[in-house]
Amino acid sequence: MVKVIYINAKGEKRELEGQPGQTAMEVARNAGVDEIYAECGGACACATCHVYVAKEWADKLPKPEPMESDMLDFAVDPRPTSRLSCQIKLTEELDGLVLELPVSQG
Repeated sequence: MVKVIYINAKGEKRELEGQPGQTAMEVARNAGVDEIYAECGGACACATCHVYVAKEWADKLPKPEPMESDMLDFAVDPRPTSRLSCQIKLTEELDGLVLELPVSQG
């Protein structure tokens, strides 16, 4: 299992567990994290699963593919550590990953 910590805009934390190979979006959606809309179901065709990767984790993730970078242009309040959670595949090395949730997905 891979632990992922989601922190909403109010500072409330939810620690969830996923399987390696799942995406951070799938884990959040399956657990009912309201701040992750995932309207496209993980096809990287929207920005409604936008998250901010905690700075200490940002360099541990692979760089975004061009399609993800393009979709982040549609995210509300993007930041340097913005990512689409549908593009973050969980691995054992990401155990303890911290993702902050934006105030709004749009």
